[in-house]
Amino acid sequence: MPLDHRRLRGPEESQPPGAWAAAGEADEDEEGAAAPRDPCALRPLFARAGLLSQAGGSAYVELRGGTKVLCAAWGPREPGEPGGAGGARLLCEFRRAPFAGRGPRCRPGSAAEREAEREAAAALREALEPAVRLARYPRARLAVSALLLQDGGSSLAAAISAASLALADAGVEMYDLAVGCALSRPPGPAATWLLQPGEPEERRAAARLTVALLPALNQVSAVLGAGQGAPPDAWAQALRLGLDGCHRLYPVLRQSLLRAARRRHAAATSA
Repeated sequence: MPLDHRRLRGPEESQPPGAWAAAGEADEDEEGAAAPRDPCALRPLFARAGLLSQAGGSAYVELRGGTKVLCAAWGPREPGEPGGAGGARLLCEFRRAPFAGRGPRCRPGSAAEREAEREAAAALREALEPAVRLARYPRARLAVSALLLQDGGSSLAAAISAASLALADAGVEMYDLAVGCALSRPPGPAATWLLQPGEPEERRAAARLTVALLPALNQVSAVLGAGQGAPPDAWAQALRLGLDGCHRLYPVLRQSLLRAARRRHAAATSA
């Protein structure tokens, strides 16, 4: 009997993937309840600039726990409309891969997903604009595109750091790198803020906060918060904790940008 090479023969007995996903979520909940982490501890961050040859600049940022963001940036371009007036424009795009998150998600291309991506792109632009010297590029356009490959929590903060790194890698003049740091507060009167929460922690959070900082200037470029159940003093404490986290992440991004510049210089010298 001839073999059908176009058909993938599976086992006679199989189980739906949802059963394994539910078991994994239960294990995560049990681990999180049994071993609470230090609220001031940062998740280890990996950053690499200069990955994509098709873009003017690019960066990849990954947080331990499953957050992965890839960003591409393009330097000054001609304005879309000839004869258009006004200063430079920073165009930001945020997209979420269909396989980025676990569990149910919005239908690809649906109105809810487009609205969520539009809000994330607006937040990304708000955090990046104070860091870019737009006055140096009159009537030009700068473009940034962020792709969320895997959502393991603190995705917007990771996208801010990656997009800033990509702009710097593209040679765009900037005042400083914009470093993003996220926080979440679980429900309860005695709950404390957690730095760089994971996806399960964000899902159970009663309040969230994302801070973007220009560390060299000590200037806050964006503060994005949502939630309830926390007094004003608690939000002020979260802001101080987020700024401290941005200062601690800053050297990692700087070293990544320096390594990319050295690789580019070595490649140009050898050629």
